[in-house]
Amino acid sequence: MWSYILIVLLIGVGLYFTFFTKFVQFKMIGEMFRLLGEGTKSNKKGISSFQAFCISTASRVGTGNLAGVAIAITVGGPGAVFWMWLIALIGSASAFIESTLAQIYKVKDGDTFRGGPAYYMSKALNARWMGVAFAVIITLTFGLAFNSVQANTITSAFHASFGVNKIVMAIILSVVTGIIIFGGIKRVAKVSEIVVPIMAGAYILIALFIMITNITELPGVIALIVKSAFGYSEVAGGTLGAAMMNGIKRGLFSNEAGMGSAPNAAAAADVSHPVKQGLIQSLGVFVDTLVICSSTAFIILLSGLYTSKEQDGIVLTQTALETSLGSWAGIFLSVIVLLFAFSSIVGNYYYGESNIEFIQSNKIWLNVYRVAVVVMVAFGSLASLKFVWNLADLLMGIMAIFNLIAIALIGKIAVAALDDYIKQRKQGKNPVFQKSSIKDLKNVDLWD
Repeated sequence: MWSYILIVLLIGVGLYFTFFTKFVQFKMIGEMFRLLGEGTKSNKKGISSFQAFCISTASRVGTGNLAGVAIAITVGGPGAVFWMWLIALIGSASAFIESTLAQIYKVKDGDTFRGGPAYYMSKALNARWMGVAFAVIITLTFGLAFNSVQANTITSAFHASFGVNKIVMAIILSVVTGIIIFGGIKRVAKVSEIVVPIMAGAYILIALFIMITNITELPGVIALIVKSAFGYSEVAGGTLGAAMMNGIKRGLFSNEAGMGSAPNAAAAADVSHPVKQGLIQSLGVFVDTLVICSSTAFIILLSGLYTSKEQDGIVLTQTALETSLGSWAGIFLSVIVLLFAFSSIVGNYYYGESNIEFIQSNKIWLNVYRVAVVVMVAFGSLASLKFVWNLADLLMGIMAIFNLIAIALIGKIAVAALDDYIKQRKQGKNPVFQKSSIKDLKNVDLWD
């Protein structure tokens, strides 16, 4: 699945939408930043577009940026970083399409909105069976498997830095997770809005300091990444495929472009035009991979520790930081890991909640799911590193295949919305979408 099907689908669909949207992810990057500032205004209906950005970034920015990058480099070599960059650059077009579609087909849920791939599969493709199948897979993937990965990374980091007993850490994580997720989407949004900017900013500043103090070695590291992605020695040694596969696999785990997860957060935002949230989510892919994942990659490669097979995952990232900055840096990273991974647990939980409500709006099932999330956080804290990552990769791959096929079939609707948005912007308007803006648009509940 990862060697052939997903690599072809991810790159193929990403390139298709890059050309189909006339390179939307590059030509509208200024508009993305403008909208992010506009989206900070609080909203009584639903959540603000900035909060939706923070929820999706909370899910994206997690252990994939710290442990995942380390695993990609140790297994696939420095060349894996190049493939992470590539999948972000072309995948951000897919991220734009899926989040715009999620906005178009969202539904009202009390004083908030919900939507995502399950909704556009059901409404745009008239395939409720596909929507239900996707809803089940994303609930298992994010609510359970991915949250096991996040919890595993937190406990490993704290055990390595402070010698904290893993059982104690499992209990603490489970209790705090339960308190937040039983509070609903508004509490999830509030936690994400506070935690995400602080943790990402602190980590980027540390990485920038390391890069500036090692500025003379930086060109050599960039050359190593590119050379290892295409080098003759990699082809001869059979590691080129490993670099490509691990870079794309870990890149997808981190930025989630085209996977069908971020659209669930995108749909919850209250915006005047679906394209606004599509552009903001496209920016999220760049922030995640080109900024935060690259920060981790440079920290590890500048330390030179990536050739050692003794350390893997988060422990390698911690050791690399300690090598550059001293023992305090490992402790600092443990705190950052706690914030990164815990914010992901909160964001991941919401994706499952939204999809359970798609299958059946029943409080009993929702509470069963919440208990299952808490249990899987405890389980992941104690399980082996390899098991939780393999489980996450399997479910993530199945989920991405479902979503990529769906957006390839109905992506033209999002492109039509983009054309409408650009037309209104050229007229000097603040774009407002109506379902009559797209000819023959059917099964849309809102946007009258």
